[in-house]
Amino acid sequence: MNRRLFFLSMTGLAGCTRGPVRARLNVMNWGDYIAPSVLTDFEREYGVKVRYGTYENNEEMFGKVMSGNSGWDVVFPTQNRIAPMRELGLLAPLNSRKLPGLSNLFPRFQHAPWDPSLEWCVPYMWTTTGLAYNRVKYPVQPSSWADLWDERAKGKLTMLDDVDDVFGAALAKLGYAYNSAHPDELRKAQVEVIAQKRLVRAYLSTEARDQMVAGDVLVAQTFATTAQLAIDGNEDLVYVHPKEPFPVYCDCAVVLHESKRSDLAHLFLDFLLRPAVSATIARATRTATPNEKAFESLPDVERANRTLYPTSEVLDRAEWPLPLPAEIVRLRDRLWTEVKSA
Repeated sequence: MNRRLFFLSMTGLAGCTRGPVRARLNVMNWGDYIAPSVLTDFEREYGVKVRYGTYENNEEMFGKVMSGNSGWDVVFPTQNRIAPMRELGLLAPLNSRKLPGLSNLFPRFQHAPWDPSLEWCVPYMWTTTGLAYNRVKYPVQPSSWADLWDERAKGKLTMLDDVDDVFGAALAKLGYAYNSAHPDELRKAQVEVIAQKRLVRAYLSTEARDQMVAGDVLVAQTFATTAQLAIDGNEDLVYVHPKEPFPVYCDCAVVLHESKRSDLAHLFLDFLLRPAVSATIARATRTATPNEKAFESLPDVERANRTLYPTSEVLDRAEWPLPLPAEIVRLRDRLWTEVKSA
């Protein structure tokens, strides 16, 4: 029995392959974060339908699934959202026996600090936050978070529309941990962020890409993935990791507790773990795969891309942001709201 017929028999749909009723999986992911062919290939192989939606940040996703009755089955939170979602009862535990592809991951992702046994999530793609700049039009070569406070950047600078990273840069500039949980350090960081605001053209995430390509933005705090897409469109752009600590993020596939399609969701997660599939996504989205076998299949020039795959020496400066205490999250969010309204 092939996989498609086996799955249909499990769900009680055998004999209905041509009818209007097909099993449907509801997947919500970050925008521009999958190769369209992956969805159609999965649908074709298993005779199912994927309803696919997108979001722009973790907070938007969280707001949509918080009710526990959202209608979504699989979403892709960043690693520091896994524990809070688990504690709120939003996640279903994974069955590793249904995920043989986990062995394809790099060891550091098989034993990730946020979920050491991968009981709740499957690493999907990873990226860093750093500095992108136009080496032709911008007068200096930034190498530090402090360079984002340079007067010469005024009106040509964008910062991420993300409290983690804006406050993280200010904290690292002051010599603190990027993911500090100390109230006094966060308040000092807020002073820095408010002082910087007059230099900032806008707080943008992926939207900054087109402005960098056009030359309207000459220096930006951005994700490596966004930077690489911009570099593909403008060879004058360069991405660097600052000399201070910087964050590394891993977006992970999870199955929501509310899902009534656990078997199909596990099939989808294991499909994403196939080396060829993971490599296709990494190449299409210009991001970094945590899948070792997928990485090994990439062309030499892509494996040597230091925007997406920094050296071990550079990664020694990186921090995995982990969940902050609830009271610190509330304080930081309030400080960020004050920055936005200042």
